[in-house]
Formats: sequence, structure tokens, C-alpha cells
Amino acid sequence: MTIAEAQRTRDDRAAVDKAVSLLAAFGADGSNGLGVTELARRADMTKSTAFRVLQILERNALVERIGTGYRLGARLHQLGTSVYVPGHEKLRDLLMPFLTELFQLTGHTVHLASLHGIQVFYLAKLYGHRTVATPSRIGGTLPANCTAVGKVLLAYDSDAQARILAAPLSGLTAHSLTDRAALEAALAQVRRDGIALERSESRLGMCCVAAPIFGRPATKPVAALSVSAPAGTDLRPLAAAVRRVCASAASAVARSQVSSRA
Repeated sequence: MTIAEAQRTRDDRAAVDKAVSLLAAFGADGSNGLGVTELARRADMTKSTAFRVLQILERNALVERIGTGYRLGARLHQLGTSVYVPGHEKLRDLLMPFLTELFQLTGHTVHLASLHGIQVFYLAKLYGHRTVATPSRIGGTLPANCTAVGKVLLAYDSDAQARILAAPLSGLTAHSLTDRAALEAALAQVRRDGIALERSESRLGMCCVAAPIFGRPATKPVAALSVSAPAGTDLRPLAAAVRRVCASAASAVARSQVSSRA
């Protein structure tokens, strides 16, 4: 390889790194959008560099302009929803009727999710009549420690717990559990109660309750269902509904070939 070729390779890698950093900088604001200054700050690059990279991403439909800012583009969503993770399609198809049942029982936004590393991977989502802004999107991920579905899955997965507790904990709001001791206590509470609660931890003004769907053996969940509602909503009837539906879903999993989480 010549010196010129080596330089081009380094430049190409740097450009990809910058693009990935900017896309990651959107965080939970991917749908709402952010200004160039804020994106540059989050990605730790100059505003001029951020603007140049955003123009490239815009040309490729990975971001789109809204006013003076940008939000994640439709093509990125398409790529996200087409990501193949072994077992996810079968799991989603098996559990969609139960997600639909939960939606019909509550009328609120409901989610079906599984763990992917230390992130929550959203397999499906149905929007409720009583709309509350949620940071989740189908095919997208969020830090498991910031969500009810994430906490209920982490609580029964010692390997995932060890990984997430060994790394700095990401936060999405001032209420996110970013303290190791607080997260460990919350996960212990989940194991005692069988459900996880979330109050403004992934999005201000939102609360959520989630329950696990156990597989075979019935010691580790293959997925979880959750119900999201406006802050201040009485979660007790929602918790009863999600428990009941998850118990039925677990019976379906036990009869199926889905025996482990992807």
C-alpha cells in the first residue's frame, strides 16, 4: 500500500467514525430532532465538521432537515427494522397476539422487547389512544437500565447484569438509574415483585410497567411486554393486565420451539 492509499484509508475510517458519532448523538431525540450546535457538542466535534457530515448523511436519507435542525431519516429506520437477529422474527410472530391483547385491555401504548447485549431491542410497538411521547421505535434500542422492559429482563439475566454493571451507566433523563447500587436495588425489587416500573426514566412525563415472558427453562425471559402511559397514571390495573397477558404468552412460548432469547 502506498502512502497516499494509506492516507485515504485513514481518512475514510475517520469519516465513518464521525458519521456514526453523529447518528449516535441523537440518542432519544432521533424523532424530535436537534440543532447542529447540540449535535456537534454531543459528538465532540466542531460545528463545521458536524454540518459537513450531516450534509452527507442527508444526501443518503440517513438524516433529514427540520427547520434549522436535523432528525433521523426514514432510510435509517428502514435499515433498523430490517436488521436480522436470530430468533427475533419467530419470537415477534408468536407474541404479537399477546401484544395486541394487552393493547386492547389497556388502550395505552404497548411494547414487545428483548435484550440485545445491554440494550433493549424493540420488536414491536402499538400506539395507544391516550398518546404519550415515547422514545422507543420498532427495530431501535435503548439503554436497558433506563426502561421498564430493560429492567425486567436484566433482573433475571445474571450475565447481562454483570456486563451492564461493569460499564458506565447511560442516562436519558435526570431520573434514569445511573448509579450502580440504585440499579442493583431496583433489579432486586423487580425479582420480588415480578414486574418493573419506570417513572420518567426514559422520557419525562411518561410512566411504564413491564413484566417478563419466561421461556424454557422458566428462569430467564425470552422477552417482555410493557405498557406506557402519562406520568401520574395509576399503574396498578396496568400491572395486573400485563402480568396476566405475560403469563398466557409464557404458556405459548413453552408450547413452541422458541426456547431462548436471541
